[in-house]
Amino acid sequence: MTPIKQNRCRIRELLPELYLGRFPPGRLNSLTDVPGVLVHTESIHAAPSGKVDVVNTGVTTILPRRNFFDDACYAGLFRFNGSGELTGSHWIEETGLLHSPIILTNSFSVGACYQGIYEHAIRDHRDENGRVDWFMLPVVGETYDGFLNDIAHMSVKPEHVVRGIDAANADAVPEGNTGGGTGNVCHFFKGGTGNSSRVVAGFDQQGNDKDYTVAALVQANYGRPDALRIGGAPIGRLLQQETQTAAAADARKKAALEKLDGEKTRKDGSIIVILAADAPLHPQQLQRLAKRATSGLSRVGGAGHNLSGDIFLAFSTANHIPAQTVTGKKRAVDPWKPTPIDSVVVLDDNTINSLFDAAADATEEAIYNALCMAESMVGVDGRVVEALPLDRVKSLMEKYL
Repeated sequence: MTPIKQNRCRIRELLPELYLGRFPPGRLNSLTDVPGVLVHTESIHAAPSGKVDVVNTGVTTILPRRNFFDDACYAGLFRFNGSGELTGSHWIEETGLLHSPIILTNSFSVGACYQGIYEHAIRDHRDENGRVDWFMLPVVGETYDGFLNDIAHMSVKPEHVVRGIDAANADAVPEGNTGGGTGNVCHFFKGGTGNSSRVVAGFDQQGNDKDYTVAALVQANYGRPDALRIGGAPIGRLLQQETQTAAAADARKKAALEKLDGEKTRKDGSIIVILAADAPLHPQQLQRLAKRATSGLSRVGGAGHNLSGDIFLAFSTANHIPAQTVTGKKRAVDPWKPTPIDSVVVLDDNTINSLFDAAADATEEAIYNALCMAESMVGVDGRVVEALPLDRVKSLMEKYL
């Protein structure tokens, strides 16, 4: 079996004294702490004739809410570096509306996931004659997992997405080698899926106390080993020095390290960050929120290199914007007669700072959780990527805490 089982834990359990911002996490410290947000992850492994797995990939399904088809969210995008794909992004930038699942997978499976979203929508929303007359642009993001996964195998199928949409739930999101991040590598350690949340105190429209939740989910597949930092400490550089010293006396380890270094130097990788919030934010504010993922990424060591796809999407569940009102079954409005939407609420821009901080903090911790929860993996062609050595991290961090 490809995953090498180890004792793994999240960053808060590993380093209880690590400062991760002034806002507390939500109940699950997960993207699903935002009410109504649902997630499902599925990993795909395959091995020929009992050998080590050559397929290590998967799908992460995020529903902004269960009725995503008719009930749109406001959303905003930020591209830190654009060597990556997020389908449907033009429409989000044009209108500020998200009314699709968000699917994260590997670079070669965008098409299959795109088709899967349509297959699910056709199943549930075709008319009595089996026809469709509605509008939706599926949202699919990707990172390249070809170092550990035989990406040419095209293992992700539309049915994985259909199943993921049906099974999405509000449980804590599994982390590490799971979903679209199953075969990812982060700072030369095993990467993958991670998430975190923050609760920010504020006010509602009537001036009453109200808590808002901001959460991040990352698919982390980027970074040089020496760039990794935890709480500002140069952990990547320290671990790299230890690894190089150990490899010098072991020819096999040295060859494996050089192979990984050569591959990852040539192509750095990518990170997708999905931010969710229940604060009433309009699309421009959500663009600004998405930008703050860059702060969290930079704290851990991401620099947005040339071939890195660093794409961030933020959405808010607070407002409910009708979708499918011109085409489809409802046909509730005349597109030639301007008509207001009732009860849209937005925050005062002058009160948004805490949400910006929370987005950066949650992104930072989500990356830590991806690294801490991921397990070592043997992949295609016998390539090995080790998990972040938590015992060594804990020991090295003692003088920084």
